[in-house]
Amino acid sequence: ELKNTFCLVKDNHLIPSQHIGDLEDAAALADYQRNIDDYRRLFDFSPACVVIDRHPEYLSAKIGRAAAEKHGLRLIEAQHHHAHLAACLAENGWPADGGKVLGVALDGLGYGDRGQLWGGEFLHVDYASYERLATFKPVAMPGGAMAAREPWRNTYAHLMAELGWARLKNDYGELELVRFLESKPLQTYQRMIESGRGAPVAGSCGRLFDAFAAAVGICRESVNHEGEAAMRLESIVDRDALANEDESLAYPFTAPRLNVGGAAMPYIEPLSMWQAALGDLILNTPKGVMAARFHRGLARAIATMVKRLADKDDGRAADTVALSGGVFQNKVLLEQTCERLHSMGYRVLTHAVLPPNDGCISVGQAVIGLAQYHQKRED
Repeated sequence: ELKNTFCLVKDNHLIPSQHIGDLEDAAALADYQRNIDDYRRLFDFSPACVVIDRHPEYLSAKIGRAAAEKHGLRLIEAQHHHAHLAACLAENGWPADGGKVLGVALDGLGYGDRGQLWGGEFLHVDYASYERLATFKPVAMPGGAMAAREPWRNTYAHLMAELGWARLKNDYGELELVRFLESKPLQTYQRMIESGRGAPVAGSCGRLFDAFAAAVGICRESVNHEGEAAMRLESIVDRDALANEDESLAYPFTAPRLNVGGAAMPYIEPLSMWQAALGDLILNTPKGVMAARFHRGLARAIATMVKRLADKDDGRAADTVALSGGVFQNKVLLEQTCERLHSMGYRVLTHAVLPPNDGCISVGQAVIGLAQYHQKRED
């Protein structure tokens, strides 16, 4: 909805549109529909199928579904994070018969399987299909979309998921952060979390960034634009600490297993990170040093999870890793992650022409649609 583009496929060429933007804005939505008509005319384009995001309420999905019904076209629904990674593969010229790679797609939110909300995904992917291998810890988002606008809500939800209020108050009650949270109507938010009403659960890396940024005092109350808290956190990273601090000071994450649909799946657990960060707050550690330790620790956790998944002796072994999703617009995290993966011997595919955020989604949807369309014809 927010960073919309569309993409045509003609004669094995991908033709993405310019950035159109927020489709909830009436002018942008009208421009989107006008541009589709213009592109179809300019490129003499007659579609054989329409590919949309799985999210049932996206305006682009509703328009695509209506167009498919009106013109009798095949409709394909592409999973959001699969589309991210398919776009990365396409941009890097990954061949259609190149086999599957391990993909890491990190963002704020995307519609996953069985109506779940995803946002920190490790997938085994090619153009036609994907398998979810691991994720980030699912945490409630009090207020739903409001959690993306008021980062402190994510801090509260994370700390309740990890420590609970009694332990937080007992062990860290002297912190200014705890006093700030006490000024909020926490009983209301806790009821939302416990009931699940108005507090959907998501394993979101983007919301983890928001939670950490607000914890150290960055954009705590609100943000003026999407991703502001994470961008400000990246901007204050202490470069000396990032380059020279002992590795043991990077904030630790663990990777236990989560029951998902009856199967055990590893996930990135931030409990140890929060304990280390709260301890640093007590010690009045500079924010820039804390930001560096967070980025280094998260990059290490991502690389460690990749190695764990790639080393499995079940036919999924892979030596190529694709990185996509808006979180990888963070240059510090991207460089730290790539450096660690390269040192482990992996080939790493990243974006250079397409943006890693949702601006690349339409290209990913297009190549997913192309692969599935030809696959069905061959079957």
